[in-house]
Amino acid sequence: MLESFGKLVGTLDGIVWGPFVLIPLLFIVGVFLTFGLRFQSWRKLPHALAVMWRGRRSHPGHEGELSPFRALMTSLAATIGTGNIVGVATAILMGGPGAVFWMWMTAAFGMATKFCEATLAVKYREVTPDGKFVGGPMYYIKNGLGPNWKWLATLFAVFGMVASFGIGNMTQANAITANIVKLASGYDITLSPWTVAIVLLVLAGIVLIGGVKRIGAVAGTLVPVMALIYVFGGLIILFIHADKVVDAFALIFSSAFSGHAAVGGFTGATLAAAIRFGVARGLFSNEAGLGSAPIAHATAIVENPVKQGLLGMLDPFLDTLVVCTISALVILVSGQWMAPGITEAGAGTLTAQSFSFTMGAFGSWLVTIGLVLFAFSTILGWCVYGERCVIYLFGHRASLPFRTIFTLIVPVGAMAELTLVWDLADLFNGLMAIPNLVALLLLSPVVFKLAKDYFDDREGSGKSA
Repeated sequence: MLESFGKLVGTLDGIVWGPFVLIPLLFIVGVFLTFGLRFQSWRKLPHALAVMWRGRRSHPGHEGELSPFRALMTSLAATIGTGNIVGVATAILMGGPGAVFWMWMTAAFGMATKFCEATLAVKYREVTPDGKFVGGPMYYIKNGLGPNWKWLATLFAVFGMVASFGIGNMTQANAITANIVKLASGYDITLSPWTVAIVLLVLAGIVLIGGVKRIGAVAGTLVPVMALIYVFGGLIILFIHADKVVDAFALIFSSAFSGHAAVGGFTGATLAAAIRFGVARGLFSNEAGLGSAPIAHATAIVENPVKQGLLGMLDPFLDTLVVCTISALVILVSGQWMAPGITEAGAGTLTAQSFSFTMGAFGSWLVTIGLVLFAFSTILGWCVYGERCVIYLFGHRASLPFRTIFTLIVPVGAMAELTLVWDLADLFNGLMAIPNLVALLLLSPVVFKLAKDYFDDREGSGKSA
């Protein structure tokens, strides 16, 4: 019976994430919102970066729980994860170098989607009796669309709660354990998975039980540090292979519209495959439209929803256009994607192999540590997402019990066989997006007006925008 259930989940997962449901819907919504915002999600990028820099400190007279910067880092904690390392490798192996271009497209249009999500999250957020600022799709559906749509808000909250235990907890804990045990074995050190699981339980518990402010504080330090270390390591490799970087970009653009023939160990990819895997992996990486990130942005101490919307649009920019691009270029300039024997199953090691090709053992260490830290930060971010969904469903008193249960599930994920859990996680992660995308389309006029008023006011007052 379990086998039949697993097949059913796999079938549903394939439908939801297939080429006819979520992938085109996410892309279409992103394009629509980009045009509706008059390309402000691209034109205002320098202003957004300036807002991020100033957002390191919050104004004491404004409402919220986290500084705008820490709210962004909490969102990025869940967004920057294994997709930036393994997801990029999978996209290249299955869709060819051209898949990277289509990853860029999902980020470019996803910036508008996340702008709208974060803006709506702050505008329609609520304050619980114990002072928590809660928001996200369930709240902007309920408060923005009215009581007749509460069923849709509840649906999102249920999907988000379930997804948090899968994609945001068990699968990440399992990836951390597997990578640490594998790294130790490479030095002839026998490390029990139980040891890793217990240490992980303690570390996660120290952070998670402290609530969103402690999570925000840790994310505000961990995310920039881990991303900068990974990006810096990648830039060193690109500097060493500077003569190949232009060719790598040329390969990405040429393959994006023609596919790529078989070469070396690479079996070849059609144009359709480049688009499919590029868009799918890009969306998996930056989560634009899934509705998870606005839950974190709703906690920001900010006076105008549009300001946090500007930080929200930096999610796909930093995650995909920066971190994922570094991974992709390192893989391409190293040439390891064409090595004999490399298949989709080897995507998890391709990035590490590409880094170690130039940097030796240090490159493998860098990628492994990156994977571990990225996965741990994802646990932190998704705890906030799951907690807010639970608060919406059961009230603010359910907050601490949820965080306790979420923490205790970490070692279970570290030790479990997760094939079915992965499929369930992907399914519910995808199902979250459908209520959110409906709300974004229906509430888009609200965001367009808020953005217009904000930028008109800045231009009228003579401030640079």
